[in-house]
Amino acid sequence: MDESEVARHWESNANAWTQQARRGADVFRDALNSPAFFAMLPPVRGLRGLDVGCGEGANTRSLARLGARMSAVDIAPTFIRHARSFGEDGAPGIDYRVADGMALPFDAASFDFVTAFMSLMDMPDPARALREAGRVLRAGGFLQFSILHPCFATPHRRIVRDQEGRARAIEIGGYFEGTEGRVDRWWFSTLTEQERTGVQPFSTPIFHRTISQWLDAVTGAGLVIDKLGEPTAGADIARLAPALDETRIAPLSLHVRATKPAGARA
Repeated sequence: MDESEVARHWESNANAWTQQARRGADVFRDALNSPAFFAMLPPVRGLRGLDVGCGEGANTRSLARLGARMSAVDIAPTFIRHARSFGEDGAPGIDYRVADGMALPFDAASFDFVTAFMSLMDMPDPARALREAGRVLRAGGFLQFSILHPCFATPHRRIVRDQEGRARAIEIGGYFEGTEGRVDRWWFSTLTEQERTGVQPFSTPIFHRTISQWLDAVTGAGLVIDKLGEPTAGADIARLAPALDETRIAPLSLHVRATKPAGARA
């Protein structure tokens, strides 16, 4: 599957995704993944940043509210339209563009930092996307990204639950089987069965890679890994958002922060 087909899938998701996420349906993002990402993020006030695969712009706006001067790209025009139409809401001056994360429309060494929230694993060539992120970073700048956890979000994955419905184990398989654009169809877990009858499931291409392939791709982009994160829901979060109880068994996402060495060439 190439980037044009990936773009068609995400363009078809964009309207429903934006509407549902903005009314709080994406509890994994809102209650766990994004808070953990921002807790790991270095200070960005006054820095120039790029958000790759920004979707409808929720996390980009959060970065701008922290004082960063933000640009953002997404491959789906409808996502960019929704992001632009949201308004500033305390997040002024964001430069949104329709663009491919594997071919960024920016000069080398243009940014102090780059972020990618749960987007790189949806790209046909994540190593190329990481090289592009490294190219547009200035020396000394950093990249921080989140992806589905390569070890626990494998091609086969099943949550084993007890009689009360609580997650007790995660069954995984196919870890070494790379997927080249396998299309997963799913709804946000917070949608009821009745709500699901009224909307089409999302169709998301997945390009599974092993953790060693991911780490090789980061270092192959000329970046030095300095921190990893594996978000898990505490008891309070799991009680308020039961769909997140599986992350108490094993993480659903992996967060990576890497730096472009100060002496690196553009």
